[in-house]
Amino acid sequence: MSSLLPPNATRAERAIEGATARIGEVPTPLRDLWDEDRCPADLLPWLAYAHSLDSWGPTWPEHIKRSRIKAAPEVHRRKGTAASVRQVIAAFGGAVQLREWWQLDPPGPPHTFDMVLTLAGEGGATATAQYVDDVIAEVQRTKPVRSHFTFAQGLQGIGGVGIGAGGRGAVYRRLQLQAVEAQEIP
Repeated sequence: MSSLLPPNATRAERAIEGATARIGEVPTPLRDLWDEDRCPADLLPWLAYAHSLDSWGPTWPEHIKRSRIKAAPEVHRRKGTAASVRQVIAAFGGAVQLREWWQLDPPGPPHTFDMVLTLAGEGGATATAQYVDDVIAEVQRTKPVRSHFTFAQGLQGIGGVGIGAGGRGAVYRRLQLQAVEAQEIP
């Protein structure tokens, strides 16, 4: 490769050029670093910072961290709406039932909503008190500023019901009986 330095370059400039000549051969997987699915787990906090996540929990499971980063642009785009609250909770691996004040019967105080939060606990995410506090804190940051909410935590369980049946073969025969008159015996 020919030098890009001018003919009057100093010895120090030529030495720096020589030392950095092969820097282009160092692999830099920039596309992997900016992809939420392929980014190495130890670099996820930096990717979260780049996506302007408001909170980050180092104890969260990796799949929750990745889903939070994926949801960040859309949450920021809709911040201050009920849809953004739903997206935040979905990114934490939960489900929510939101009922705003005008949906209640009778209508509640203006600018309030009721929230029933159910965390599934998939992939190792357990609904510990700290984890639920993190979710509620993120809802506080995402909801409309003037709104207040009541919170209830739901439970979700997965189970199975076993049904058993048995059969027994039997042969039935229909009997034809006739009434017989009683006779005297001599």
